[in-house]
Amino acid sequence: MPQSYPPYEPSAEPAESLQDVVKGHRLDAAQEWLETHPPHVIADELARMDAVDAVVAFRLLHKDQALAVFEELEPVDQQPILEGLRDRSFLDLIEGMDPDDRARMLREAPAKVVKRVLAGLSPHERRMTSALLGYPEGSVGRYMTPEVVALAQDLTVEQALRTVRAKGADAETVYTLPVVDSGRRLTGIVELRELVLNPPDMMISKLVVTEPTSAYATDSAEQAARLMRETNDLNLPVVDSEDRLVGLFTIDDAVEVIEAADTEDVARQAGAAPWAGHYMAASVWQLARYRALWLSLLLVAATLTVGVTRAFEATLEQVAALALFIPMLIGAGGNAGAQAATACVRALAVGEVRGSDLLKVIWRECRVGLVLGSLLALLGLVVGTMVVSAKIALVVGITLVLICGWAATIGGTMPLLAKRLRIDPAVVSAPMVTTLVDATGLVIYFLTAKAVLGV
Repeated sequence: MPQSYPPYEPSAEPAESLQDVVKGHRLDAAQEWLETHPPHVIADELARMDAVDAVVAFRLLHKDQALAVFEELEPVDQQPILEGLRDRSFLDLIEGMDPDDRARMLREAPAKVVKRVLAGLSPHERRMTSALLGYPEGSVGRYMTPEVVALAQDLTVEQALRTVRAKGADAETVYTLPVVDSGRRLTGIVELRELVLNPPDMMISKLVVTEPTSAYATDSAEQAARLMRETNDLNLPVVDSEDRLVGLFTIDDAVEVIEAADTEDVARQAGAAPWAGHYMAASVWQLARYRALWLSLLLVAATLTVGVTRAFEATLEQVAALALFIPMLIGAGGNAGAQAATACVRALAVGEVRGSDLLKVIWRECRVGLVLGSLLALLGLVVGTMVVSAKIALVVGITLVLICGWAATIGGTMPLLAKRLRIDPAVVSAPMVTTLVDATGLVIYFLTAKAVLGV
């Protein structure tokens, strides 16, 4: 029977953390803490702790609770706990895991851990895990559960429910029941709800949803997860190249895939490399290392701005007041480009924009940028006239229109071009777009000044 827990308020900070009581060697208090918190909260606490303390706390969990907590951990946080367990505890833990969770853990595990895990599994569990690991990295086959209750298409409701009772204990989910023919080819699905609510003698063929939404095992897991979000499916049947049922992609795994993809996109859009594991458990050196490469590349790219300023040094010497507005102009252009890039990356991720929409996006973002530039130009004219002369204010106003139009176009275009080149659109991050727009925006500014002021 699943363990029940007292009501837990996630927004409330615990009076004392698990880490505090473990470090204080108060194991009775740690045991009480673990018994009064649900698995996902315990997993979060373990992820914040160093390896030694995490293993000590984990060993205090009883068998069923340990399995639930372990499956809540990220693979990078599972490794030190596995390495700290004795053989019997180790074998019990990995044998009890769902095959898809086990395969997810092994994807990022060192070779020695993989070898130890596979050697400790029963032949049946080893075959399922090895089959999942045989699918391409990032494919839905790596995330699906092969433990599925499949129904023959010529059963009655009563016979189908009997099959669910006989096989359901070994399956990860029974809410969605694939229906297959004699060759195990997927012909439809039926929901458990329909079986429960209809007469026992009714043929399930009358309840089956034919041509259900499904995915091939080699399809992208992220695309399959986003498809489930669009269709509101709890489970997605997964088939091989011959349409034979091989597993189910469940909603909990789909949510994790989307969360991981969004986390990676956010990191790249901020100009940092994505990292695995809990933020609070990462060292200062690790966080700096993940950010250093991108900052170095952006710093090198920023030398373009220095080169442009130097090329127009004579213009600045003649009209020194132009220098006053450089920060404002490159800031406005960079922000406009970053907004467009972020919107486009997000639209690509959720399928609202495709690579074939490149020309439409260029035209759309160009107009958006010109509208924004015109609004900012009115403010620029007022500020410029108050601070310097009307002519320089005019230069600033025209430049704002041109820079914003150019920046929005660049920001919206680069992710789509990256997609066509089979590069992750998120790599074309907002800081990268901003750096490029800074340099080109200065060129636009100085050329406009030359044309208007005749310098």
